[in-house]
Formats: sequence, structure tokens, C-alpha cells
Amino acid sequence: MSINMFGRIFTVSTWGESHGPAIGVMIDGCPPRIPLDAAMIQHWLDRRRPGQNSFTSQRREADAVEILSGIFEGQTTGTPIQLMIRNIDQRSRDYTSIRDTFRPGHADYTYWKKYGIRDYRGGGRSSARETAARVAAGGVAREVLKSLLPALHIIGYMVQIGPHAIDRQRMDIAQIDTNPFWSPDPDIVETWSDFLRATRKAGDSIGALVEVRATGMPTGLGAPVYGKLDGDLAAAMMSINAVKAVEIGDGLGVVTLKGSENADEMLPAEGGVAFQSNRAGGILGGISSGQDLIVRFAIKPAASILIPRRTINTDNTPNEIITKGRHDPCVGIRAVPVGEAMMACVLADHLLLHRAQTGS
Repeated sequence: MSINMFGRIFTVSTWGESHGPAIGVMIDGCPPRIPLDAAMIQHWLDRRRPGQNSFTSQRREADAVEILSGIFEGQTTGTPIQLMIRNIDQRSRDYTSIRDTFRPGHADYTYWKKYGIRDYRGGGRSSARETAARVAAGGVAREVLKSLLPALHIIGYMVQIGPHAIDRQRMDIAQIDTNPFWSPDPDIVETWSDFLRATRKAGDSIGALVEVRATGMPTGLGAPVYGKLDGDLAAAMMSINAVKAVEIGDGLGVVTLKGSENADEMLPAEGGVAFQSNRAGGILGGISSGQDLIVRFAIKPAASILIPRRTINTDNTPNEIITKGRHDPCVGIRAVPVGEAMMACVLADHLLLHRAQTGS
């Protein structure tokens, strides 16, 4: 039962738990002779790593990736690639008090009801720690895309934290890597900083909205009905911890539009077509149109907070819980590199599917 794997040709299987000795990922279906080494993957892991600023978890993990297989003399061999990231800063003692208590908003109750056992140390498999393995896989996927589609570029950024949204008129992609929020709007940074400090001081948390965009897209990735590119992208983003909604293009905004407003008009252009808008988010009928691919996903507030919440114990008796430990006041911040990684994995998979079916 491959419930820990996604993808059809470029397949990704993650393994490990938050407080186990290590986490990792196995990638199968990667083409051979793709230049790859640990430093290429580490670059992306460093962007996700916790403890880099006061607005993320203070868990101190190097997130140093080790390549166990599938690489020889700096190139992929076409065989399974096994990557491992050791856990070095677990504090399992923080969770001993909740071993028999379910944390509201977490997967504790559902895991226990499904399996009859749960790893209460940081959530085990349901922990956001698992996403480091996804980012490692995304690093491999990016190198595949770089070799086969050099014009393609994937970038993620934060567009809203709580009630505070960016001003898209001020968007500057060059600003994304200059602040701790991956914000393309430099003027919102101070507002977000003050808001998150107050949220953390209150022992609470807040949600966020992340956008991921791919430029330099080819036309033709994806397939009708059951192989839609937007369907796979939505599933990939929904699989990220704490994601509760996904939008492609204008998303929920299309509800208020008329057909005359929503359809992206086309004009002839040298070598192709000139779209007059991109409400569809770069996908028509499940197939990429060549426009920018635009995906947004909503991250719920972290359930681990210092405000008492009512709950039950494993024996169904009532209780009250405060979740101690090192937690993010806004988990959406570290979700930005994860969203980029998931898009990279989906696009690598669809590119290889496209080549297999059409030969191009």
C-alpha cells in the first residue's frame, strides 16, 4: 500500500518521524546523467531550516542531507536516490505530559483511532518535520527541470498573514529573499513582524496564505480528466501539513466573475499566442497553457499553543491542555520552500509523463 508515495514516473516516498533518529526520502524514476550533489540539495534545505529567526520554531537542526544511493561521480545514475537527514535536536521530554492526551487540532486522535498506536513525540509522522524530506526531493526535481527545461523558474512567497495582505501593486520578486517572511512587498514586513510578536506573546498562533509561481512554463504538461496538472498540484499542496485550501489562478475569485470577464482572451503573436490575462493560472483543461503557473494555499494556525484548550484523554475522560515546546507562531512561513518543492516534484513528474507519451 503506497500511501507514503506520490508521483507516477518521478516518484517520491518520504520516511521517518519527528523525534526518530532520522528522516529521509527515496526518489525513483529520476533520469540518468542529471548533474547532482549534496550541495545542490542543501541549498534548498537551508531555506526551510527552523531556528533562523524569531518567527519560526527554535528547534536547532542542521538539516544536513546525506546521499546514500543513486549518484555516481556527480551525476544521477537512473537508479533510486536515497536521501537522509539526521535529527539532532529532539526534545522528546517536552511531550511526555501529553502521551495520554489528545491535542486539539492535531492528528493525535485520528492516528490513534486508525492505528491503535501513536508517536506522541512531536506528532511523529504527522509533524511538519517530515516536510524537510519533501524539500530535499524538490531539490532533486529542480535539477531535473533545470536540465530539461532551463527556462523554468519556481518561486514562492507569502501573500497574507492573518488579516494583513500584501499590496500587489508593490510586489517586487527581488525582495523575497531579503526578509524572514518571503514577502515580495517590503512595506508589509514591519506590520507582519509586530503582529507575530504580539501573537507569540499571547501564546497564540495565526494562519497564512502562500503563493507559488512557475515562470517559463512549456505548453502541454498535464492530461485531460484524471491526469490534470491542476489536480495533481492541488493534491500535492493539500498533502502539506496544515494546508486547508488550494487555489489555482483566480481560485475562489471566479465565483463573482461573469464568463466574459473570466475567459483569458487570446491574440496571435509571433511563434504562438498572446494571452491578455491569466485568470486560469496557466492551466486549461488540465494542461499547461505556457503562461505562468500560479497556485495558492492556505495554512491554518498552528494547533500547538500556550492557551488552555479543552480535550479528552485516551480513556475518554475530559482534560485541559497547554502544548509546550518550540513552536511556530505562523507555520506558513516555513511552508513557502515546501510549496516550491511540491510544485517542482509535480512538474518533474508531468514533464517525464509528457515525454513518455508524446516523445517530445
